[in-house]
Amino acid sequence: MDSNSKKIGIGMTSARTRQRLIDRLIKQGIINKRVLDVIEKVPRHSFVDEALSSRAYEDTALPIGFGQTISQPYIVALMTELLVSLLPESGKFNRLLEIGTGCGYQAAILSSFANEVFSIERIKPLFHKSRQNLLKAGIKNVSLRLADGNLGWNNKSPFQGIIVAAAPLKIPKDLLMQLDDGGRIIAPIGDEKDQVLVCISRKGNNFDSESICPVKFVPLIQEI
Repeated sequence: MDSNSKKIGIGMTSARTRQRLIDRLIKQGIINKRVLDVIEKVPRHSFVDEALSSRAYEDTALPIGFGQTISQPYIVALMTELLVSLLPESGKFNRLLEIGTGCGYQAAILSSFANEVFSIERIKPLFHKSRQNLLKAGIKNVSLRLADGNLGWNNKSPFQGIIVAAAPLKIPKDLLMQLDDGGRIIAPIGDEKDQVLVCISRKGNNFDSESICPVKFVPLIQEI
């Protein structure tokens, strides 16, 4: 590797570059120190194609192929913070579920907050890519499945939290039923033109929904 390549690599992954991203997230209202620490630590550049790695710590979504994207860091931080706020300090969830693994980045973030993370992807090449990315990052508590995310992962439920990284018109009943009492689903809801991020909390058989902010995700599709 020549000296110019070394400089590029250092620039992409330096502590200063990552700290700039953290500073932006704080300005946008992310306050949970554990979430900020994990986002600073997890190498986002390892979850995007090499041609885009120089942009990995920009606060923007980036393409990962097959019409999908790695979510904007602010949205990843916000969705994670909405879940983690349920935890006592330094606590962990037993099981979390993610719908839409993509490149594996959100699952990597969630792995620091749960004993086990279960993640479902419907696009086979992304399923294999996310597995490679997570192995490369040394993350061992994430289980992946190639399946229809609308159905969840029933035999691993209940989950204390569910993050949905694609937008249904309404939350599938299977996901509601797999949510543990006291748990939360964080998901975008709506069509391609009008979506809002919602936080759904389960209290017994009741589900309370709170709208958080407008977002833009790919639609949640049924077929593998």
